[in-house]
Amino acid sequence: MDLPFNYKHLYYFWVVAKEGGISHAAHRLGLAVQTVSAQVRALEVSLGCELLKPAGRGVELTPAGWAALEAAEPIFELGATLPQRVREAATRTGIRLSVGIADGLPKLEVQRLLSPILDTPQLRLVCHEGELPDLMADLVVHRLDIVLSDRPAPAHPHLKVHSHALGESPVGWFATPHWQDQVRDFPADLGRVPVLLPTTHSNIRAGLDHWLSQHEVQATVAGEFEDSALLEAFAGAGLGVFPAATAVAEALQERHGARLLGVCEGVVESFYGLTAERRVGHVLVQRLLQPSWQ
Repeated sequence: MDLPFNYKHLYYFWVVAKEGGISHAAHRLGLAVQTVSAQVRALEVSLGCELLKPAGRGVELTPAGWAALEAAEPIFELGATLPQRVREAATRTGIRLSVGIADGLPKLEVQRLLSPILDTPQLRLVCHEGELPDLMADLVVHRLDIVLSDRPAPAHPHLKVHSHALGESPVGWFATPHWQDQVRDFPADLGRVPVLLPTTHSNIRAGLDHWLSQHEVQATVAGEFEDSALLEAFAGAGLGVFPAATAVAEALQERHGARLLGVCEGVVESFYGLTAERRVGHVLVQRLLQPSWQ
């Protein structure tokens, strides 16, 4: 395959851009300034546009240079991780899957969404939790194989991320044994007991607030939680009734004796798998992307 440019020239340009000047880049690379300058100029010739322009005693990026830097960044960040990834692959058995978990996604749902691959022989599952923009950045440089989220990837001019719908579940209200007898008339009796809610960080909070208002429930909010596992822990300790996806009703019953009081009509928890490629090669990611609509 004929390449439109020399990757070594692109690498020298990338170092110049990262170091802020040709002389600094030459020092880092252990080359003469003239050599680095000539390599960058060769790249400009092959691309047909100027990437650097004089600025004082140094250089600065042109608009085309900024575009080239953004394109080069994931290439060489990925290259920096290549030796470690190859060594790990050479010394381990089994199959590795790196999963990003968006912090707004309920933890019980994470376990359910990953269940199709958990019986894989010699599976090495690596999970990273974080904010969605940070996880997307790791995804495009292949530090992650897939990101699980409660929302599709937001539009981004420089990150090509594809959203795959994995399923959805209605949201209902649950109560542990301490509160079950006090909610006989649903949903009116929700105003008689303390409730726990996710913070506005959650994708379903606005829908829950609207549903409570629509049913004229004056809720006494005993706690708001950004972390769904923390909300579940306090709910299990009896702090109040709480909303959750009905898809995990069985798990909530087993773990906390929680019973479904009723469903929030119109409030739905959605689940997405985000990938860097539309056509995914990783066999376990392919398995995870099979929708399981509830």
